[in-house]
Amino acid sequence: MISITEKTLQDLQFPTVLETISTICNTDIGKQKALEITPFKDKETLMQALMQTSEYVSSFQNNNAIPNHGFDAITHEIKFLAIEDSFLEVGSFRKIATISSTVNFLLSFLRKFEDYYPNLNARANQVELTKEIIVMVDEVVDKYGEIKDNASPDLLNIRRSMNAVRGKVNQSFGSALTQYNALGYLDDIKESFVQNRRVLAVLAMYRRKVKGSILGSSKTGSIAYIEPEATLQYSRELSNLEYEEKEEITRILKQLSNQIRPFLPLLIKYQDFLSDIDVIAAKAKYANKINGILPTITEERRLYFRDAYHPILYLNNKQKNEITHPQTIELGQENRIIVISGPNAGGKTISLKTVGLLQLMLQSGMLIPVHERSETFLFDRILTDIGDNQSIENHLSTYSYRLKNMNYFLKKCNRKTMFLIDEFGTGSDPELGGALAEIFLEEFYHREAFGIITTHYSNLKILANELPFATNANMLFDEKSLEPMYKLALGQAGSSFTFEVALKNGIPFSLINRAKKKIEVGKVRFDKTIATLQKERSKMEKTSQTLKEEETKAREEGKKMENINVKIKQKLESYQELYDSNQKTIYIGQKIEDISEKYFNNKNKKELLGEFLKIIEIENSKRKKATTKESKALIEKKKEVIQEVTVQVEEIRKEKKEKKLKVVVEKPKPILKVGDRVRMFDGKAVGTIDSIEKNKATVNYGVFTSKVSLEALEFVEAGKK
Repeated sequence: MISITEKTLQDLQFPTVLETISTICNTDIGKQKALEITPFKDKETLMQALMQTSEYVSSFQNNNAIPNHGFDAITHEIKFLAIEDSFLEVGSFRKIATISSTVNFLLSFLRKFEDYYPNLNARANQVELTKEIIVMVDEVVDKYGEIKDNASPDLLNIRRSMNAVRGKVNQSFGSALTQYNALGYLDDIKESFVQNRRVLAVLAMYRRKVKGSILGSSKTGSIAYIEPEATLQYSRELSNLEYEEKEEITRILKQLSNQIRPFLPLLIKYQDFLSDIDVIAAKAKYANKINGILPTITEERRLYFRDAYHPILYLNNKQKNEITHPQTIELGQENRIIVISGPNAGGKTISLKTVGLLQLMLQSGMLIPVHERSETFLFDRILTDIGDNQSIENHLSTYSYRLKNMNYFLKKCNRKTMFLIDEFGTGSDPELGGALAEIFLEEFYHREAFGIITTHYSNLKILANELPFATNANMLFDEKSLEPMYKLALGQAGSSFTFEVALKNGIPFSLINRAKKKIEVGKVRFDKTIATLQKERSKMEKTSQTLKEEETKAREEGKKMENINVKIKQKLESYQELYDSNQKTIYIGQKIEDISEKYFNNKNKKELLGEFLKIIEIENSKRKKATTKESKALIEKKKEVIQEVTVQVEEIRKEKKEKKLKVVVEKPKPILKVGDRVRMFDGKAVGTIDSIEKNKATVNYGVFTSKVSLEALEFVEAGKK
């Protein structure tokens, strides 16, 4: 039975994660449900929730995306339907029909793609698929949320009568308008609406001459608004019919409410199902943001989080474009407790919180940002003691509060418990507090609990080294700059770098030496040894990191060269295909040229058609029928190659043209006159100049004549082509 206190949730900032997920939800009910997420009580329900979230994440990558499941809440409608003899407004029925339609569509989709979403479909199977509600509503209410004319025979007759009376109202009003307008009794605006009734805009001086009922006047009093006498009778009749319509609609809505009322439990299930899917979708979107996955859940007592990120820190740093350093932490039957030491601001607390928060998220049905080879088992209880918990209300000091907390730990701690304690033993005399902390640690150890603690106390570091199934760990620091590297290293205690950090921050060396003399020589030597070992470890880490980076660069360069080689081969193949295609086109063109010449000489159509059919049959025999996909791919490839070749051909033409123009500039241009043989610079046809007018020549090509600018023509000597 999983039991996690509110204090643990607060210590690990779990509510912050829930607030982020809540903002991603689409519906108000979903948002509220997200804020109420707590760790699951049993493994079976937890595994279903984890698999549902994992399946929803997979829908972002596959082609069978889960359809829209947004909805307007029907909480108000559910409350009203629960009251006997109450009835809903027409708009409420449209909401009920819409939510029913959304659920039915989603249920059908999940059943169709059960292989992709088995766990989501298992949740969907708890809800009944029925179209009765939609059919009942659609018989009465149209898609715009209005009562249909044929909702009942009486309503149909009433509305037909209303339409007939409206026609008479308009007809009689139109006659009065024409009559009084011709007499000049009306203002320029002619008509208006008062109390939703059509009225004449009569000039005040003529109001007694117009028969009808005065319904109002303008602000200045210059216009009187009169409903004509002929229209008045029909307006009263229309009002009576409108009242009858209202009464009939109320009767229809009561009847429909009574028909829908038996489906009330199903409607509650519909809303609950869609809001659950909304929360699952929000958890999946959050997992996408933090690169969350589902690690292996094992029965074996082992927690192994590889490359684990603190999700809140990761998202905050992502917004600031800053790096978040992952941690790798392993706890097992033979390595149950980790004692993290090292200087402040090195990331000890973050490492501890990362493990606790990720385990808590996982046991609440959320995917977590770890490497895919990570694994963990489920704890019955997570206990935390993080931060300064001084209680002003209870008049307890920090140390008193922590002792009270330790007492609770001792009562609850067992082999299915994880405990997380930050700055273990602080708040009292270092020697006395350290001794008591040592006893607590031994007790937790003997109860086979899993735990992570952070401390500066040397006696706890020594104890962790002496206990077979406990281990020391430290946060790596740069040995030169004494800047934190935010990386956890297991297997060795960390120095607090007390004197080194003090020296770096400008404390005089003489004062540091005096301080060293105040403490035991053995303690200084022990801390110095730890510091030296830690520096050596940092050097090894840096060397290892550099080698990894070099290896990655070499691999990337190799991949780039492979890609370039593939592209060159593809281009060569494309050019070869284009060349073969052009050769084929030239060959067919020559054949057609020969056939055309034959036809020109003998005018034999039958022979011409025979030759054409022969060419087509020969070409078709070489073809094999390509699939639609292959045809599209071939067309795209041809377009791409033709585009490349066109660009190159244009460049070559441009170069040739420039060279040609240069040659033309170098030669002295002859003065052209009537009778000269000429051709255009970029043409082949030779013609004779018939006449010259204003820098333009009329050139005769035999079959046709053309007017061309003299600057575009060149002289052709006799006998040349």
